Amino acid sequence: MGGLRLRRLTRRTAIPPSGSSGLAARIKARLPRRSSRRGAAAAQRDALLSRRVPETLLGFIRLSSGWHQLWLLIVSTLVFLMSTAPLEIQRRLINDALRGHDYHPILLLAGLYAALALGEGVLKLVMNMYRAWISEHAVRSLRRSIDALLDSRSTHQGEADQTGIGASMILAEAEPIGGFVGSSVSEPLLQAGILCSVLIYMIYLHPMMAVVAVAVFSPQMIFVPLVQRAINSRVKQRIKTLRKVSIAVTTETVDEAPQVQRRRIDRVLDLNLGIFQLKFSSTFAMNLLTHLGIAGVLALGGWYVVQGETEIGTVVAFVSGLAKITDPWRDLVAWYRDMHVARAKYALLSTAVHDMLTGSQEAAE
Repeated sequence: MGGLRLRRLTRRTAIPPSGSSGLAARIKARLPRRSSRRGAAAAQRDALLSRRVPETLLGFIRLSSGWHQLWLLIVSTLVFLMSTAPLEIQRRLINDALRGHDYHPILLLAGLYAALALGEGVLKLVMNMYRAWISEHAVRSLRRSIDALLDSRSTHQGEADQTGIGASMILAEAEPIGGFVGSSVSEPLLQAGILCSVLIYMIYLHPMMAVVAVAVFSPQMIFVPLVQRAINSRVKQRIKTLRKVSIAVTTETVDEAPQVQRRRIDRVLDLNLGIFQLKFSSTFAMNLLTHLGIAGVLALGGWYVVQGETEIGTVVAFVSGLAKITDPWRDLVAWYRDMHVARAKYALLSTAVHDMLTGSQEAAE
C-alpha cells in the first residue's frame, strides 16, 4: 500500500526531461502578464483614489455633497427672505404704540412678529442640522480616501515620513476641510441675502441714514482681506510644521536631536498666537466701527425726529437694521476666513495625496 502511494506521488511530482525546457518557458511567459496585471490593477486603484480626492477644494465640495447643496440653497433663500419682515413689524408696532389709538393692531403685530421669529428659527435649525450632516459625511469620505491610500501603499515599499503625513491628514487636517463643506455654498448666499435685503429696506426707509450704515462697512472691505492674507500664510506654515512633528513621532527618529522637535512645537505655539492676534485685532476694529455707526444713526435720526422729518419707529428700525447687518457681515467675514484656510489646507492635503499616488505608481512599476 505504501509503495503504491509512493509511485503515485513520484508520477505527480516528476517532470519529464523532454518537457522541462518547455515548462520553464511557459512559466517565464506568464510572469510578465501577472506583473502587468498587478500594475494595471494598482494604476486603476490609484486613479479611483485620485478621483476621490480632487485637486481643488471646489471639486471636493462638488464630489462630496453634490445635490445636497441645492437643497441647502433653497432653505437659505427662505431664511433670508424672512429676515426683513420683523424690522417693518417692529417699526409699525412702536409707531402704533406711540399714537395710542387702539391696542388690537399692536397685539396682532406682536403675534405676527413671534410667528415669523418661530418660522425663521425652525428653518435655521433644519439648515444647521443639514449642514452638519453634509460636513460629517465629507469628513468621513476624506478620511476613508486617505486611509485607502495608506493601505494601498502598504503593498509597496512605503516611506515612514509619508505614513506620518497620512496620519496627520486623517486625524487633524480632514476635520476642518470637511467641516467647511456644509457651509461652503449656502452660508455666503444666506448672509449676503440678509445683508442686501436689509440694506435695501433701510434705503427705502431713509436714504441718508442708509449712507451712514454703508459707511460703517466700507473700511472693513479693505483691511479684512489684508488680515486674512497674513492669517493664510501662518496657517500654511503651521500645517507644514505639524506634519514634521507627526513624522518625527511616528518614525521615532534617533538621529534627530530632541531640541529640534521642541523647536517645532514652540514654532506651532508662536504661529497660533500670531493667528489669534490677527483675528482678535480684526474683530476689535469691526466692533468699533459698528458702534460708531450706531452712534451716527442715533445722532442723525434724533435730529430728524426733532425736526419732525421722521418717526421714532424709523430710528429704532435703523438701529435694529444695523444689528441685522452686523451679524451677517461678521458671518461673511468668518466664512471668508474659513474658505481661505480650508482652501490652503486642502491644497497641501491634495498635493500630499497626489505625491503619494505618484510614489506608489513608481513603486508598482
